[in-house]
Amino acid sequence: MQRQAGWVLAAALLAGCVQPGMPTISQTDSAAQVLTQPSQTGGVLASRAAAVNFLTVVQRVEPVAEAYCRAEHMAHRCDFQIVIDDRPGQPANAFQTVDKAGRPIIAFSLALIADARNADEIAFVLGHEAGHHILGHIPKQEQTALSGAMMAGIVAAASGAGQDEVQQAQTLGAGLATRQFSKEYELQADAIGAEIAFHAGYDPVKGAGFFDRLPDPGDQFLGTHPGNRQRKALVAAVVAKLRGA
Repeated sequence: MQRQAGWVLAAALLAGCVQPGMPTISQTDSAAQVLTQPSQTGGVLASRAAAVNFLTVVQRVEPVAEAYCRAEHMAHRCDFQIVIDDRPGQPANAFQTVDKAGRPIIAFSLALIADARNADEIAFVLGHEAGHHILGHIPKQEQTALSGAMMAGIVAAASGAGQDEVQQAQTLGAGLATRQFSKEYELQADAIGAEIAFHAGYDPVKGAGFFDRLPDPGDQFLGTHPGNRQRKALVAAVVAKLRGA
C-alpha cells in the first residue's frame, strides 16, 4: 500500500494545478492583512485593491460553484474552502485538493492574487479549480496512475527486470498514464470554470486573458496543459453559447 501511494503521489504531482498536498495556508478573511504586509525586500506584496478583488470574488463565486457542484451529483462534498497559500516565494498559482475529511480546498498563492489584472481573472481561476473537484479529477488521476503503474510493473517483471527496475517502471508508468488525460482535464475544468464565473456575474473571456501572460505549452509531447490559444478559444465558445441561451 505504501508503494502504491508513492505511485499515485508521483503521478498527481505531474498534473499541474490539481495537487494532492496541503501547504501552510491562511483563511481568506485575512487576505487584506496578508496582502498588504511588507515583503522581505521592504515593499508591498500587493495593493489593497487586489485583496478586495479577491475577497469579493470569493463571496460571489463560491456559492455558485457549490450550487453547480451539487447539481452535477458527482462529488461527495461541495462545501468548498477557499484559502491563501502564504508560503514565501511561491509563484503565481492556484490548485485544488481535499483535506483529510474529504472537504474540497482551493488555494491561491499570494503572487497570483497580486498578478491578477482584474476580478474576472480571479473568478475564472476559482471556477476552473472548482471544476477539477466537481468532475472528480483527483480520484480519476489516482486511479489512472495506479493502473499505469501496475501495467508497467507487470511488463517489467515479465521481461526479467529486477525489483529496482520494476519500481522505476511503475513510477514511469504512473506518470505517463496521468499525462495522457491531463490536457483533457484542463479543458474540462476551463469549460466549467467559464460557466461558474459567468453565472456569478463575471466575464470569463476577460478572465481568460491571464493565459496571455503564461508561457504557451503549445503541443508539447507528453505535456500536461493544452495550448493557451486552444484554452482561450474554448472559453470564448462556452461564453458565446451561454449568452446565446
